[in-house]
Amino acid sequence: MVNPLLFLGPRISFDRISAEHVVPAIEELLSKSQRALDAIAEAMESPGYENTLGALERATEGLETAMNIVEHLESVATTPALREAYNAVLPKVSDFWSGIPLHAGLYARLTAFSESAEARTLDATRGRLLKKTLDEFKRHGAELDEVGKRRLREIDQELSRLTTKYSENLLDATVAFELVVADEARLSGLPPSARDAARDAAKEKGVPGHRFTLQEPSRLAVLTYADDRALRETIWRAFNGRATAAPCDNRPLIVRILKLRRDKAKLLGFDNFAELVLEDRMAKRSSEARRFVQELTQKTGEAFEREKRELLDFANTVLPEPIQNFEPWDVMYFAERQRRARYDFDEEVLRAYFPLERVLEGAFETARRLFGVRIDAAPELSVWHPMIRGYGIFDGDGTRLGWFYVDPYPRETKRDGAWMHGLVTAVPPSPQVAVFCMNGNPPAGGKPSLLSHRDVETLFHEFGHLLHHCLSRVSVRSLSGTRVAQDFVELPSQIMENWCSEREGLDLFARHYETGAPIEPSLLEKLIAVKTYRAGTAQMRQLGFAAADLALHLEFDPDGAEDVVAFANRILAEYSPTPLPEDYSMIAGFGHLFAHPVGYAAGYYSYKWAEVLDADAFSRFKESGVFDAGVGREFRTAILERGDSEDPMALFQQFMGRPPRLEPLLERQGLLQ
Repeated sequence: MVNPLLFLGPRISFDRISAEHVVPAIEELLSKSQRALDAIAEAMESPGYENTLGALERATEGLETAMNIVEHLESVATTPALREAYNAVLPKVSDFWSGIPLHAGLYARLTAFSESAEARTLDATRGRLLKKTLDEFKRHGAELDEVGKRRLREIDQELSRLTTKYSENLLDATVAFELVVADEARLSGLPPSARDAARDAAKEKGVPGHRFTLQEPSRLAVLTYADDRALRETIWRAFNGRATAAPCDNRPLIVRILKLRRDKAKLLGFDNFAELVLEDRMAKRSSEARRFVQELTQKTGEAFEREKRELLDFANTVLPEPIQNFEPWDVMYFAERQRRARYDFDEEVLRAYFPLERVLEGAFETARRLFGVRIDAAPELSVWHPMIRGYGIFDGDGTRLGWFYVDPYPRETKRDGAWMHGLVTAVPPSPQVAVFCMNGNPPAGGKPSLLSHRDVETLFHEFGHLLHHCLSRVSVRSLSGTRVAQDFVELPSQIMENWCSEREGLDLFARHYETGAPIEPSLLEKLIAVKTYRAGTAQMRQLGFAAADLALHLEFDPDGAEDVVAFANRILAEYSPTPLPEDYSMIAGFGHLFAHPVGYAAGYYSYKWAEVLDADAFSRFKESGVFDAGVGREFRTAILERGDSEDPMALFQQFMGRPPRLEPLLERQGLLQ
């Protein structure tokens, strides 16, 4: 039997890959990669680029691509058999990756090459690869003694296992919850789209009534619109208490993960895990990341306090009895009512203008106008579910840049959230392959999938990541595409969201699904006006997550007596618009920090950091015209094509001609003082 994971090209045969292929393929690729690494270390000829760094690039490519595919399928089409196979190979793969910097012969060979005459004449990209490779080897234990190396491998193996378990617990806990409402009176306030989706969800399970889950479209509809306060409370508590009960309790895993991260940092000579991971980021040091979070917090605090007062005052004008404080499940509900009253704006009305298919076409047309690419449907591509669609992406001259997939709807076998995954990373002219996933409202009630405006921004955001991957022209695979500093990687994605609030951008795709009419000018004016509504509160929420993340990795003592949830909640409470209940356990579901050995750990600030970059960079488009092809071409050549081939701050300054400024973000948010 031919194992499809051993013969992966840009056209991936998803219809032929099954759980039984995973273990034999990965074990064979591990063996093959290890032999290739040993051959580099044991080579007798003088070290040169091709037989050291170049050979290292090639040695692990097949394994990396196969694991990308397995990880992808485990996140979008998991089954018990696939999960079992994935968990069987994951420790071995993690051990292999951890072992590369610990390979004494390989490190000696790379060091010898770095001292050669050829190394001094490398072009800029290969020179950067050499420096980053040596730095990575040192940062991952190359200079430890044998006892230290053995301990580091043990830590990495356990981190991989625990973070995978954390992710599985979170998915299982999320899927396990459902609330079926039989009394239709309890649905008061919910828009028709939410009722239709809940009714269809109940039908799928063969039960009468309306079924609500913790998946984002269902959860947010209840918290935003449901008049029934008890219904809102049930959903809010269930979501913010996920993965806190057996058999899916993530709390002890968090403590162990934090301890292992701390131990790893100490072993490698760093004061803490934050210093370890930030050394290779734009911020460089935890003190700079904290300074950034604190500065934004200071500039946001006044608006945050004002917004809290104004929302409470508004609620007391519509409630029969005045209240002193909100409960957390009240905030989104009253904020939506206040927004409607203040702006006469109902965001649900906008859904009719955002059918998914048109939004996708709008994103593609935006890329064509800005970056000169063409995107065509590719029905010939094999997919993992009937609702998935494939596309080809081409340069303006017809050169194929790659293929990609769009996975837009929630399923019980698919994890929550939105993301882009680079499945195949190639060096041009070989094609790139990627997927972007989201969990938007599926078609319901005889209507097409109708997105909220936030869903539209999410789609453009993930498409921005995909463009960063597919448009890469870097000559070295390890420095290609989105393999950049984490506090830089969100720039190409977040900047794309800007076109979702510009008249010229919306005119490409925003049409009423029944009449074909564009968004009325008065409605668009309201949309733009509400973009700054409660911007201080929204920003403080993100800053709270960033502050808690840094504190967990800088200050929390996993060997101490303090409960980790209580520690995090003490920080999050400072950024919350309401008091937090004692059982609030958001960090048990904070996959950004704990569903990966590194992930966004000690780096959640990156979202706001990149938002500063994107607001500043978009100011160039605003000045020249949002579809100025010249500016678009400059952004493509300076940012999208360059990957990590140059320092990210240098790339940003090539595009802007100066360092980034904070003011454009604050101005966009209406927070500039």
